[in-house]
Amino acid sequence: MGLFERLFSKEKIEVKMDKPKCSPATGEHEWQEMVGYVPAEKSEYQTISLIATAIAAGDQPESKFVVRRISKRNPEVQLISVITTSIASANRPESQFVIQSIKEKKLI
Repeated sequence: MGLFERLFSKEKIEVKMDKPKCSPATGEHEWQEMVGYVPAEKSEYQTISLIATAIAAGDQPESKFVVRRISKRNPEVQLISVITTSIASANRPESQFVIQSIKEKKLI
C-alpha cells in the first residue's frame, strides 16, 4: 500500500448492530378480525327458515327452498360499532359512518 493510499483512502468499517426485540412485558400481541356474523342457535332454525322461505316465495307458493346456513349478527360486534359511532359522531349527529372491520388483540 502506498503513501497516498494510506493517507487518502477510507477504511471500510463494518458495524453490526443487533436491534433488541421490542415486546411488551405481558407477551406479544396479534390482531385478529372479529367475525360479523355467528351461527344461530338450533332452537331458532325453524322459525327463521319459515319466515325467510315465506318471504322468498312471495306469490309462488309451489316453490321449494333449502336453507343451508342461518347466521345472526355478532352481538359483541354490534355493541362495539354502536359505541364507536356514537363517540365519533358526538359533535356532528348528522354524519354517517361505515365500519369496515373490527379487530381484537389476541395474546400469542
